[in-house]
Parts: sequence; C-alpha cells; structure tokens
Amino acid sequence: MKKITVFIFVLFFHLQYASAQQIPRFNPDTIKTITLDSVVNIKAKRLNIETFIDAIINDTSFYQAFRNMKKYTFIAENRIYTYDKKNKVDGRIYRKIRHNNDGPYKMEYLAKEDWGNLYKKNGKYQLYTVEMFDYIFMNAYNTDFVPNAPKSNGKGGSNESYKDKLKTLIFNPGRPIKGVPFIGSKTQIFTANMRQYYDYTFYSGTYLDSIPVYRFKVAVKPDLNNWTKDGLMIKELVTIFDKRNFEILGRYVDMKYSNMLFNFDVQMNIEMSYFGEEKLPTKITYQGNWDYPFKKEERASFLIVHKDYKLAKSK
Repeated sequence: MKKITVFIFVLFFHLQYASAQQIPRFNPDTIKTITLDSVVNIKAKRLNIETFIDAIINDTSFYQAFRNMKKYTFIAENRIYTYDKKNKVDGRIYRKIRHNNDGPYKMEYLAKEDWGNLYKKNGKYQLYTVEMFDYIFMNAYNTDFVPNAPKSNGKGGSNESYKDKLKTLIFNPGRPIKGVPFIGSKTQIFTANMRQYYDYTFYSGTYLDSIPVYRFKVAVKPDLNNWTKDGLMIKELVTIFDKRNFEILGRYVDMKYSNMLFNFDVQMNIEMSYFGEEKLPTKITYQGNWDYPFKKEERASFLIVHKDYKLAKSK
C-alpha cells in the first residue's frame, strides 16, 4: 500500500509557461521554453477536442523518447531541494552526471554536492520523494527504460506491477490506474462522465524559439462548487504538440487531492526536443507537498536538465 501510494506524489512538476503554480516557495525552474501567440479557434483550424484527446491517450512516442536515450551519451544536471514547514530550503542535492553509452553503459559523476538533513542513519534518503526521484530518473537510463536490462536491487526493487502503474501515470495520463485505493479511477479524466467538469482550450505558440506548436489545456471548470472541485484529482493537464507532425513535445500535470489517508499538492512537467530526427527528454521539473499517515510531511522540488546529446559510437 505504501509503495503504491507514494509513487503518485513523486511525479508532477511546475512548468514555466503554465499558470497553475500553487506552491509559494523557491522554484528552481528558470528556463522558459514556449512563447504563446493567441487562442486558436478550433473550427477554423478543422481540429476538434477528440483529435487532441486521442493523440494523448494513444501516444507512445513520449515513453519511447526515454528509451531512446540508451543510444546516446549525454550530460544530466539534477538539482533537488527539500523544504521545512515554512517552505524554507533545508536540504539540497546537486548532481552533474555523464551518461556514457560508448560501449557498456557507464554513469560518471562530474559533480556531486549535498547539503542539509538528507539521509537517515542507515544511509537512505529521509524523504520517499527523493528516494523515488533517485529510483526513477537516476536508474531509468540503464534499467526501467532499457529492454532486457537486469533487475535493479536498489530502491523500488523489481515490483513489475508497481512499475507499470508508475509508467501509466507519467506516460499515459487519462487512463485508469488499477489497484490504487481511492485514486485509480480519478486519473481517467477523458470519460464521458468526467468531461463535464473540465474546460478545453488550445493556443498557437512557438517552442524553443523555432518549433510551431499547439498548447492543449484541460482544466477544471472555475464555476464548479468546492465539493465537486475537491473531488477532482487532476486540476490541469497541458500538452504541447508539434504542429508539423502532431507529436507530443511537452506535458504538464497539476494534481491536488486530500482524503482520510493522505493529501498532496504536486505539479510536474516533462519537455522534449529534437536531436537530428530523434526526440529526447531535455527538462523535467517537479514541485510537490504530500502528507502520509505516521510519516513526516514531505516538501520537495526538482529540476533535471539533459544536454549535449551525442549518438554513441557503438550504436
């Protein structure tokens, strides 16, 4: 139960061009990647809501972009911040890592800095949020996203059912997550019943100064009563589509929910860019608070930047 619940809180970050940042504290994300032009008239462009929803539900390229990293050598800069109850920074982790795929995979630390109260006496992280960040994004390149990779014996173990739930939440928003009490069906926001609670808009824009995009936004209707709003877990889902091929280049999710077992308020963003013909992850950001019974409240933010992708010589 603990693992299944914890993964939900690890996943969702602030996006510079989104308007739903709700956690009033330091934000490490200072990279602006999209400029919006104007609201687009759906009928004039011969597009409709179903076009975008179908693309979100059926897309596989977003997940494949992570798997494609195994063909490249690249630099990852990871910044993690933890906070006290007054939202003051009380822990900081910085990692600069070269993921080297020239031959057998090798992870090289170029910089490694820790500050604050980050670890337990047994050497594990104080916060499950940070532990899960380490499990997902530090190990992803040579385990979870690579076919036939050896099972990890570190954090997260080899619980395949758990990993499947994790992947669904990150890469297939809008689909139900089975086996998660009180939450599983709340992620299924595109059903006929759930659509009555959301507004749909999309904008024309420019991504990374040169790529023409649509920004499709699904957001809770502002005129709903508070009882109804509180029962909706996904407050906002923003997807960035490349106009030229309708591939997804970015995804932002804002989630907030509370019940007798836990409460959380989290935002996550993942962005992609092209390197030659390949689409690869370039930025992942997170802001989140969550509280679980009998555990310390967790407050954290992450900024992950990938750069200097070079096709590995052996690939």
